[in-house]
Amino acid sequence: MNGGYVMKMRDLGKTFTVLSMCLVMVALMYSFTSAQDKPADDTQILIEKIKADKKLLVAENMQLSEAEARKFWPIYDKYQNELFILRMRSLKLIDTYAENYKSMTNDMAKKLLDEYLTIERLRQKVREAYLPKFRKVLPEIKVARYYQIENKIGAVVNYELAKQIPLVKTDQ
Repeated sequence: MNGGYVMKMRDLGKTFTVLSMCLVMVALMYSFTSAQDKPADDTQILIEKIKADKKLLVAENMQLSEAEARKFWPIYDKYQNELFILRMRSLKLIDTYAENYKSMTNDMAKKLLDEYLTIERLRQKVREAYLPKFRKVLPEIKVARYYQIENKIGAVVNYELAKQIPLVKTDQ
């Protein structure tokens, strides 16, 4: 295998890890910010930085022509805005879980699980809704690459979150 390609993939993996750690920090900050009286401006600044870093990561890995970029980025921004709403809903879910972790009831566990599955269904609907839009402006191979990048970022973020969030206690 080409050594340059392997190095690029390692660099990409490191970038994904850094970005995911930033996203996890936002998730944890969100939980703590809602419990305290910290200015929301700090969280908003961090969120904007992460969005910019993610966009840069996507740009570096998409290899878009100038014409493709002009058409792709407006759709990307709308897509990210819709995903952001779901991320905020997920952060609220994590916050609710944290508040109820020590005194979890069956009713609360059901509510949390139902909300999680609703968010995941909505996330899938958004992915599916934007697929034809991306296909309209990019060749299929670049659409596949973009969805791979999104999937890799999501997988790393989910892994980092899973490491931080303890399993539900069943011995209550």
